[in-house]
Amino acid sequence: MLEIIIVTILVSTFLNLFLKQFGIPTIIGYIATGTIIAYGFHLHDAIHSHELKEIAEFGVVFLMFTIGLEFSINHLIKMKKEVFIYGGLQVFLTAGFFAFLANNFFAIEIKSAIIIGSALALSSTAIVLKLLNENGEINKLYGRKVLGILLFQDIAVIPILLMITIFSVTDKSISSLLFETFVDAAILLTGLFLVGKYLLEPFFHAVSKTKSNEIFVSSILLIVIGASYVAHLFSFSYSLGAFVAGMMIAETQYKHQVEADLIPFRDLLLGVFFITVGMQLDFKIIYENIALISLLIPILILIKIGIIFTILKFGTNKRDALKTALSLFQLGEFALVIFELSFAQGLIDPVLGQVLIVIVVITMILTPFVLRNISSIADIFSKQREKNHGFPKIDKNSLTNHIVLIGYGRLGKHISELIQKDGLEFIAIEGDI
Repeated sequence: MLEIIIVTILVSTFLNLFLKQFGIPTIIGYIATGTIIAYGFHLHDAIHSHELKEIAEFGVVFLMFTIGLEFSINHLIKMKKEVFIYGGLQVFLTAGFFAFLANNFFAIEIKSAIIIGSALALSSTAIVLKLLNENGEINKLYGRKVLGILLFQDIAVIPILLMITIFSVTDKSISSLLFETFVDAAILLTGLFLVGKYLLEPFFHAVSKTKSNEIFVSSILLIVIGASYVAHLFSFSYSLGAFVAGMMIAETQYKHQVEADLIPFRDLLLGVFFITVGMQLDFKIIYENIALISLLIPILILIKIGIIFTILKFGTNKRDALKTALSLFQLGEFALVIFELSFAQGLIDPVLGQVLIVIVVITMILTPFVLRNISSIADIFSKQREKNHGFPKIDKNSLTNHIVLIGYGRLGKHISELIQKDGLEFIAIEGDI
């Protein structure tokens, strides 16, 4: 195991350093690392390691926890149109259309078709939001729509994971299973909600009084892993418990500190998850199905872009609708999670699973190149100028003897009012858009 760890860290570090020169996300580097160590170093025992898969699953657990931290009811209300109308329509229409194609044209069993359709409806939150933030496009009109749709997709992951659990049980009727699931969910969510409302704040207060960083970090890990384990005891996925734990902590004043401390664990364990995905790529199956993969990639991309563009063009201008659709054309990291879990539960055929994973990986590789040239691609189809609903650009040369206000929260806004009363100019710098 020590040899496997050393080789994995060595390959992933140098491979990601190389790929970063071309703007390729680390997710792709991790998947490639898994493939290299499985085939290049013949570590096939690691591929079937149950312990490794258990550890890898916790990468997804921590990802769902951080999404729970961002899950603010007030945030969703402010963006209700982008999240619930555009996001809801995008997920349901895309999932329904792909499920219909899978069932009718590829003769895939209806349960598997629904799972596949749902997974293909999702895009890559990790890659798209990172690139839009880097490009400064997140505060444009189309960036806001992209963010809203991705938020709904992240919420939709929870029912999709529940659906995998329900579909994988064969010894009970659907109606009795749904009833049991509803009762278990009610008990689980009520219990976690009561703990979050009455115990979390005093618990964190006691921990923070110790002024010990390691005790604070270990308390977070206790809550995340503990909530995941409780959810697992009720026959739900680990991810559901982590998501609810994230929502509970989001209501406390410790939210930002928790997020800052947990991100390294999340990214490291997610790396392990994507490495295990790469380990299971079978090049024999890929070679035998290369024609099908080459045919499906452009078809899936065009259908997805077409559905998103059609939904948005009635509520916004053509150019913004097109840029939103182009931003979300890819399949995302959660599709890999869903295919991996479905494959483990016997809901997806191994050959089909390999084909789908390769399609996801290729579309993710294409994403940085599309997003960095999105305006040029949009120009081909629409010359219409887009509206920038963000802050105006500052002409640096026009300001002299001005004040730089670092932080534009409650205190920053109050100070800005005092500055303006004195007839002075200022630039405010703020990390939260």
